Amino acid sequence: MSSVALPEAAGAQLAAPAKKKGLSPWETWGLVLIAPYVLVFLIFVLYPVCYGLWLARHPESYVKLYNDPVFFRSVVNTLVFLVIGINIKMVIALFLSGFFVTARTWIKWLSLLFILPWAMPSIPTILSLRFMLNPEWGLINSLIFRFTGADGPNWLNDPYLALTLAILTHIWKSLPFWTLILVAGRLAIPGELYEAASVDGATTWQKFRFITWPSMKTLYLTSTILSMIWTLGDFNSVYLLTGGAPADQTHVLATLGIRYLRLDEVDMSMASIVVALPLMLPLVYFMMKRLSK
Repeated sequence: MSSVALPEAAGAQLAAPAKKKGLSPWETWGLVLIAPYVLVFLIFVLYPVCYGLWLARHPESYVKLYNDPVFFRSVVNTLVFLVIGINIKMVIALFLSGFFVTARTWIKWLSLLFILPWAMPSIPTILSLRFMLNPEWGLINSLIFRFTGADGPNWLNDPYLALTLAILTHIWKSLPFWTLILVAGRLAIPGELYEAASVDGATTWQKFRFITWPSMKTLYLTSTILSMIWTLGDFNSVYLLTGGAPADQTHVLATLGIRYLRLDEVDMSMASIVVALPLMLPLVYFMMKRLSK
């Protein structure tokens, strides 16, 4: 057999087509539209973060922070917020999601009232609670005096009571959001599973244990980790309710940075934010690992 060589022209036709140089109109408009967002990110996010890390580069800032007794109290308060407050909130949200998923008209109307604390801005809602807790003319102590004849406690003057109220305020403010997330998770569970369990004589607890929880476990744990990450940067509940009082004993790491800023100690403020990274980075890692599954 004799081999036949392909002409050069035919070989050129079989070659891969050359790529067009330059951007298509869609790519050009995409870059034009995304440019303002990139600029805002560079100016208002990346630059402040890099500048803060540059200010907090000196070891003296961390030595001063270590020697400040308010810092250790703030770390403990932050851990209490994350370990106790967040888990209590998510457990309540889990069981409330089972209540609000019930198809009844009065429950639907009640859900509208339930979501109002989350939908309202933080400043008026939390400050209204602070006014209600005023020991002299607040609504709560006025009601206590009217019905019992005794003076109510100074709610925000005791550090443990004030921190507890700050945690409860955080739970009250953000509970509706996480309840809605878990309600959506419950609605994604096929109803046939519950019908089959009812036929088999399963109790309400058995349905939750063998159907609801296995179906919602990943969503619940991911939401808990995400809530912890958000709470690390949330200063509204503490700053607006107690302001760190009494005697700076109710500060968390987010409000501690504001305290140093008000004292014109910018390096200490940035250092207090940097030391929160060992708490945040593991949470981010575990959340991304869960989402990757």
